[in-house]
Amino acid sequence: MKKENKGMKSKKKSWLVLIVVVLMIAACGYVSAYGYGKDHIGTAKNIKLGLDLAGGVNITYEADEDNPSSEDMNDTVYKLQQRVEAWSTEAEVYQEGTNRVNVDIPGVYDAEKILSELGNPGSISFCEAKSDAATGKEVLDGYCEVVGGEGIKSAQATSQKDSYGNTQYVVSLMFTDDGAKALAEATARNIGKPIYIIYDGKIISYPTVNQAITNGQCVIEGNFTYDDVNSLATTIRAGVLKLQLNEISSKVVSAKLGDEAVKTSLMAGAIGLAIVMLFMIVVYWIPGVAAALALLLYVAAMLCFLNGLDVTLTLPGIAGIILSVGMAVDANVIIFTRIREEIAAGKNVREAIKIGFGKALSAVIDGNITTLIAAAVLYLKGTGTIKGFAITLALGIVLSMFTALVITRFVLMALYGIGFKDAKFYGKQKEAKVKNFCGMKKITYVIAVICICAGFVSMGVHASAGNKALNYSLDFTGGTAMTVNFKDYLEVPGSDEDDLRKLFESEAGTTDIQFQNVSGSPEIVIKTPVLDPEHRAAVKDALMEKYALEQSDITEENISGTISGEMRTNAILSVLIAGIFIMIYIWVRFRDIKFGAGAIIALLHDVLVVLAVYSIARIPVGTTFIACMLTIVGYSINATIVVYDRIRENSHTMVKATTEEIVNTSISQTLSRSINTSITTFIMVVMLYILGVASIRDFSLPLMAGLVCGAYSSICIATELWYVMKVHLGKNKATK
Repeated sequence: MKKENKGMKSKKKSWLVLIVVVLMIAACGYVSAYGYGKDHIGTAKNIKLGLDLAGGVNITYEADEDNPSSEDMNDTVYKLQQRVEAWSTEAEVYQEGTNRVNVDIPGVYDAEKILSELGNPGSISFCEAKSDAATGKEVLDGYCEVVGGEGIKSAQATSQKDSYGNTQYVVSLMFTDDGAKALAEATARNIGKPIYIIYDGKIISYPTVNQAITNGQCVIEGNFTYDDVNSLATTIRAGVLKLQLNEISSKVVSAKLGDEAVKTSLMAGAIGLAIVMLFMIVVYWIPGVAAALALLLYVAAMLCFLNGLDVTLTLPGIAGIILSVGMAVDANVIIFTRIREEIAAGKNVREAIKIGFGKALSAVIDGNITTLIAAAVLYLKGTGTIKGFAITLALGIVLSMFTALVITRFVLMALYGIGFKDAKFYGKQKEAKVKNFCGMKKITYVIAVICICAGFVSMGVHASAGNKALNYSLDFTGGTAMTVNFKDYLEVPGSDEDDLRKLFESEAGTTDIQFQNVSGSPEIVIKTPVLDPEHRAAVKDALMEKYALEQSDITEENISGTISGEMRTNAILSVLIAGIFIMIYIWVRFRDIKFGAGAIIALLHDVLVVLAVYSIARIPVGTTFIACMLTIVGYSINATIVVYDRIRENSHTMVKATTEEIVNTSISQTLSRSINTSITTFIMVVMLYILGVASIRDFSLPLMAGLVCGAYSSICIATELWYVMKVHLGKNKATK
């Protein structure tokens, strides 16, 4: 009777766990769809979108000075923020590095007009009224400048005690000798009257003169808060600022493109998720059901976290989320394989679940940490949208580990508790048929060398034909690219190419012009050397007049040689840094540098093969190239670590076996995991390729190639290299 009651309590507890998990999924899903409260807080619609999705203008400025002071840079950011708010209250200005400022202005498309006004130095003037001009007048008419920006030495927010001993916030001003002299004369004339402080043609303050100021120092006082005086002081300093800004890149993105990208990416994610969930259920049965529920929670929670953490979602960021869904399955596959092995070894289901999670823990953690290293490098070395990709990828990895190790376990035990206790619901891992992978290493190495050589041959052919070895995009070469939606002019450039070329030559002042059709679209990409804002404006005006286009039909990107050179350098450094840190981590965890060396050589193979794909298919090599390479590095090393972890385990249990036998057994035991994980991740990327916009397809195609060669290198190269080094190198040579 007691046993029966205990069983009933256990079943009720299991049902409660399942209900709680389902409610968590429903709650996260509801919040993502509708939000909560009157303001609909947390809804996915409120996720902050980057300009590549929202549309608008992005500009990056660089100061002339190599090392401007932090105060000068802060004042510059403040000055630009004040100016951009004239175009959009949602505009953002933020510093990047030591001497660069990024400007994001959503919803506007006339970059040239903005550039003509934004980068010019602001002006500050202390003025007296020429007549009885009304206070609050926002033009200089009726005012006479007393002191200009050159006469102001400093402006600081500070505090002082008033006559009653109370603290009051004031702006403390200091003037140059010439400025002090002019101010003394003006204040002597205007005692009891205001002196107007005018910034960029607008009155920002009009303090009353109490007495003549003869020492070049004064304060502006009133009923101010600290924020009031700090804002006023900053504005005055911004007007004095002589820091010259140079445009190094600018981009105009159509909102239509962003909207299409969001819709297609969401569709790709939904279809891919459904296929992956079905795959897991078919292959793993009851554990697959647990994984499917955990995946649903993962996706719903991810949307909530993006909103809650105020992450700016970019197009590569969406790709990162979708990719992480496929990678999220990896931990589940490792765990379920272990559970099946324990059942096959004679353990009951409950024990198998417990032991399976325990044995899989180290492989799951090690694999995900190495991928996190790649994401961290992406964040540190990347800019703009690539940082967004890194954030979503890292968030996805952490969240997927939680759902796999915690939620999947709870759900699986709950399903066991409600009655799914028979081993048939979980499957038994068939004893792996050990293949002689070490014996095939010469063949696998030859295949790898052929693939790598094909890439170098392709690059040589393109270079000898007068083209670049790789199809570098604007990000890496610098220049100006305009993407024009010709609508009804579908044959452009076609029969009208000569007219279009003449238009560009006339208005842009260059004959170095390249045309590129966007497949399946009336859009044409026109690339030229870097054009200044005046020439870009002239080209756009001519296009709109000749082809009856609107501003939103023309998107543009302008990148200087400086920033493109940095991107090329960052691409190389990112891969090197990630590789070094991954090797160090593997060395520390496995206490054998040969493991790290084997992994790095395998990663080099993956990078070179994907580079071959870029060359042969002429895929544009741009910003997403870095993200693609490091994603492949992270993914590939994850698979390699799973095999290494099994070798470490088998080395303790197969004490009488040779090194070759241990290696072959370990690869064979983890083969199903490698294949199944590759399939689920491949599904998500294929969906991105089929349904994604052009830029996403350019990212997805090499990524698919990387997934295939990453699985290949993990199975056929990395471990075999460790075996060769273990047997033939060092003091502790092993037996074959």
